[in-house]
This record gives sequence, structure tokens and C-alpha cells, in this order.
Amino acid sequence: MKVLLISTYELGRQPFGLASPAAWLRADGFYTTSLDLSRQSLDEEAVRTASLIAFYLPMHTATRIAVRALERVRKLNPSAHLCGFGLYAPVNAGLLRRLGVGTILGGEFEQGLLSLVRRLEAGAPGPGLPQVEPEISLARQNFLVPYRDDLPPLEKYAHLTLPDDSTRVVGYTEASRGCKHLCRHCPIVPVYNGTFRIVQREVVREDIRRQVAAGAQHITFGDPDFFNGVGHSMQIVEALHREHPGLSYDVTIKVEHLLKHAGRLPALRETGCAFVTTAVESVDDQVLRILDKGHTRADFIRLAGLMRGLGLFLVPTFVPFTPWTTLEGYEDLLATLIRLGLMEHVPPVQLTIRLLIPAGSRLLEVLPLHNAAIGPFQQEALRYPWANSDRRVDRLQCDLEAVVQREAKAGASRTVIFGEAWKLLQRAMNEDGDEAPAPLPLVPPGPLRATIPYLTEPWYC
Repeated sequence: MKVLLISTYELGRQPFGLASPAAWLRADGFYTTSLDLSRQSLDEEAVRTASLIAFYLPMHTATRIAVRALERVRKLNPSAHLCGFGLYAPVNAGLLRRLGVGTILGGEFEQGLLSLVRRLEAGAPGPGLPQVEPEISLARQNFLVPYRDDLPPLEKYAHLTLPDDSTRVVGYTEASRGCKHLCRHCPIVPVYNGTFRIVQREVVREDIRRQVAAGAQHITFGDPDFFNGVGHSMQIVEALHREHPGLSYDVTIKVEHLLKHAGRLPALRETGCAFVTTAVESVDDQVLRILDKGHTRADFIRLAGLMRGLGLFLVPTFVPFTPWTTLEGYEDLLATLIRLGLMEHVPPVQLTIRLLIPAGSRLLEVLPLHNAAIGPFQQEALRYPWANSDRRVDRLQCDLEAVVQREAKAGASRTVIFGEAWKLLQRAMNEDGDEAPAPLPLVPPGPLRATIPYLTEPWYC
């Protein structure tokens, strides 16, 4: 039998979520094809001949694209068994099953996929096959080295741009999945609920070796938090640097963990870490408490100084628009980033992000306690809609989104886009024209984007 694994979008990365299960299925003798719709068109022949078609659903955007693709796939091959796997599969199980998806796999999904394929191979009926695999599995797995040979080459994916405007080919791997923490807005929490699982070190190292042989000059570690298992992670990057001393990498680590493990940070710098992404989300302590982020505004400010002193580039990400955002609070966010010299560290899209409340979100536990106006779940959008009590805030977010897209397309620098955001904010704060707009605070001296490495497709959730 033939298996088709499909990814729709993963932030410009070659999808680990296809390459890993492909290795498991191929090792068991199953003919498996991987298709990345972010870089390839839908292969109709592969769809028609597959007995199992499985969509990888790691994030909100990917799931919405997959929902649209499912209808076309069902028309091309109504006899295939359909599967959805990844973080967003179990939390959207009801919708996916109505669309004809027969099997839902979340968490550690490789073993479940293999079990499903074996049952189909044994002659079980295709579309109507009942699910026996758990929708969410957190079982520890012995991983195999991902199979990437039938995915588009790394050159087709996002690149790293360096200070001299040269670029590096980027590979992607994961040293762990899940997360120890329970941030209320995080889509990992409804699935992993405070659990994380490691990928065995030798598997990670061999995956990187093969990507380097395929042209990778930089590696993005996609772990939700690289310091969930700090000893495990540091052993990987130290070995990586010994074996590939010219290879750079980037990681994502919580503010809380960066401060707790500050003694480890020089080793990140010395082993080739180009930058560290951290989900700051807000500089408003009330919002941080609601999100249960585990850090404060003061922690972020302290971390920014620590990273600057170490010579490690910090790339903070934000959810600046929430039901509790005020215009004054947004002004404080921009002013704080200016004071900290971080304007050029923040991808402009981060200035526009609106809080996403997906199915199963822990935010649903506390929203009524914090006077958030939330509507019924929207199946097509895969989210609960909400509105800010100050309509100017929602209008500002829409206006910012349009301006950021326009200016980024025109090639404007991050500083220029930041200035445009400030102007839009001041216009929103002075709709009546009674007061003169506040000038942009003075920008402290510091590195501009030209001296900060960045990926050509920015990170967002």
C-alpha cells in the first residue's frame, strides 16, 4: 500500500513532522511519499494512488490550509483513509472528523501512524476504519533519523541573512517536543499538559549531519523550549560545534529559563548560536499574569541587558493585541523596545499579532474572570473571536497589519516600519486632534538590523 504524508505550512522550514514519520513507515517497508504544499503543488497522481493520506497539523495556519485542501483530496480519492496528526489535530478533532478524517493523532504521533498503516495493510476497510490508536499519546518513543530525501531541497526554504547581507542555507530539526510549562495561550498545553519528550541525541546529531551534507549552513532547533531539558540540549550543541565548527544555529527559550540558566548562555554563544527567540508576549504585568507566562516586565528588561552584555542576540516575540490591550499599553511596548535598543531585533509582524484562542485553550478557564468579550467558536477560522472594549485598539491592529505588509513588501527597514507603527498609534490616541502626537522617543545607539542575523521567514505562532 502507498502512504502520502502532506504538510501545508511550517514557517519556511523543511518539515520534521513529515520526515520523522516517513522514516518510521519506510523502516517498516511501507511505500511513503512526503509532499510539502508550501513549496510544492498538490501531486494529484500521488493522492489518487494512496491508501492513506495523512495531513501534518502543527499550527493554526497549517490547519486552516489543510481544511481547504481536504475537500480536493477527498474528491480525488474518496476511498483513501484520511488522518490528521500534530498539535492542532486533537483540539480540532470534531471539525476534522466532519470533513472525513478517520484518524486523529496528537502528541507523539509516529507510533500511532505506524499502527494505523499496519491495520490498513492487514485489510481493514479504508475510509470507515474505526480509530483504536489514542488521539493523544505521550508515550516515550525511540526515534529514527528523519527521512528527508523526497522533500524539496533546503535551498527552497527560508534562509539566514547575515550582517554582510550574505545568506546561509537553513536546516531544521527538533531535540524535544512538548513543554514543561502551562502558559494559558499556548497550543502545546491542551495536548502535552506540562509534559515534554526528548529526541535521542544521536538521532538529532545524525539528522544534522545529513542536513549539513545536503547543504545546511545553519540549523534551527524547533523545540518549543530548548532549555526544557537543558543538559540534553547543551550536550547536543556542544557536540554539534565540535563536529561542525562553522555551523551556526538558533533556538527558542523562555525568558524564565534564560534567567534561570544564565550560566549556560556563554556556552550558547561559544558553540555558534546566532540568536535566541523568546516569547515575551507583553510588557504589561497584568497580561503576563493572565497568560501565566512565568516572567514579569522586569524579568524581560533584565534579560535584555544580560543578553546584550553576553553578545547574544535576543529576538523577542509578542502578542501585543489582546482583550486587555490599551492604546497606552501599546505605546509603552513600543517605547520599551526603543529604550532597550530592540527595534531592529523584532520582526515587524510581531507588532501586529492578535491573541489567538483555539479550541481547548486554557484561556477559556479565565476569560470570564477578566471581562473579555468572547464569541462562540468559529469553525472556519478555528478560533474563538474576541473584541477589545476599546474599538480603537482593534482598528489600530488592522491598520498596523496593512502597513507592515505594505512596508515589508517595499523593503523598508524595521526601524522605518517601527516609526510607521508609532505614527499610527499616535493617530489612534489623538482621534479628536486635541493634542499634538508624541514624538518617537530617542533611539539609543545600538546594532541595526544590518548587524543582526535573521531568518527570511519570521517566527510566529
